[in-house]
Amino acid sequence: MDLIFASHNKHKLEEVQEMMGEDLVQLSSLEDIAYYDEIIEDGATLEENARIKSKTIYAKTGKDVFSDDTGLEVYTLDMQPGVITARFAGEEKDADANMALLLNLLKDKEDRRARFRTAIVLILDGEEYLFEGIVEGRIAFHKSGDMGFGYDPVFIPEGYDKSFAEMPMALKNTMSHRHRALQKMKQFLINKKDQH
Repeated sequence: MDLIFASHNKHKLEEVQEMMGEDLVQLSSLEDIAYYDEIIEDGATLEENARIKSKTIYAKTGKDVFSDDTGLEVYTLDMQPGVITARFAGEEKDADANMALLLNLLKDKEDRRARFRTAIVLILDGEEYLFEGIVEGRIAFHKSGDMGFGYDPVFIPEGYDKSFAEMPMALKNTMSHRHRALQKMKQFLINKKDQH
């Protein structure tokens, strides 16, 4: 099965390809199909942003496609930053500035519960399917660790006392929100394949 992953991120593509297995699906990135136009993600939710990306590429190519959008949702901040996770502290998408702002907003808060959520929208044979992955956890009082990216240095997943940025990638990948959403999609594709 050939699938376009609506992303320019080569590293992400390799990670997803490895997880899905080459015998199930062959992935192409936006680079592979030479798509360089900017896709404006102006949805109000993660689902809407993922849908915008998938629909744009499907309209352009007519091929099966999926895309994901991920947000950090902090309970005491009314589930912010959510859809603006990457631009929380401004359009520069500066991870350090984002974390500094978040830690500042939480400095007097007891409740530090948070979750990462990934929404995937898959368009297969013109039909749209949605998959979601969530990992619950809490926001640390300060940054620790230098692996990972984004908010990983301040996010401590449930059941652990280390931040995502202190964990080996292999361990983080077994429980990450994207991994959980992708597992659901993978199972769905396996079931589809079995029906044919």
